[in-house]
Amino acid sequence: MTWKKLSSRVIFDNPWFTVREDHVVNPRGGENKYGHIHFKNKAIAIVPLDDEGNTWLVGQDRYTLGEYSWEVPMGGAASNEEPLDAAKRELKEETGLSAGKWTKIMRLHLSNSITDEEGFIFLAEDLSEGEPEFEETEKLEIRKMSLTDALDMVNRGQITDALSVAAVLKIAATD
Repeated sequence: MTWKKLSSRVIFDNPWFTVREDHVVNPRGGENKYGHIHFKNKAIAIVPLDDEGNTWLVGQDRYTLGEYSWEVPMGGAASNEEPLDAAKRELKEETGLSAGKWTKIMRLHLSNSITDEEGFIFLAEDLSEGEPEFEETEKLEIRKMSLTDALDMVNRGQITDALSVAAVLKIAATD
């Protein structure tokens, strides 16, 4: 038996996500209430990598965490936007970089016990530098470093963002 939704009601809705409470029958036949967060955008992360094995991280104060966070460049894609188009835009906005070669390296679900949020990770190569185009809510610090140093930051717990951890580990494992 699989999950069966008996009813659903919206608890909260804004431009970014909807929170529903579903009345369900679980796979063992019991009835439960289940919280479900539906994201209206896809998560996009990019690992820029130059010919010398360097990458770029962005640092910013994350309101939801109440702490500073180092991450790969990332952002969101509207549901009707191609993830690659969003990746190109986000890389330019956050680092000023453009890439001549793009590879989708991973699709993942970020917290599948409570949300349907889908993430896409891209490798960006053949890089050209330019000026970042930060959004109004962004005050970012850009750091160029070796991929090895980024991997060390993951292993020391200095990078904790799930997309960034997955992205750095994936690239390091295939490099």
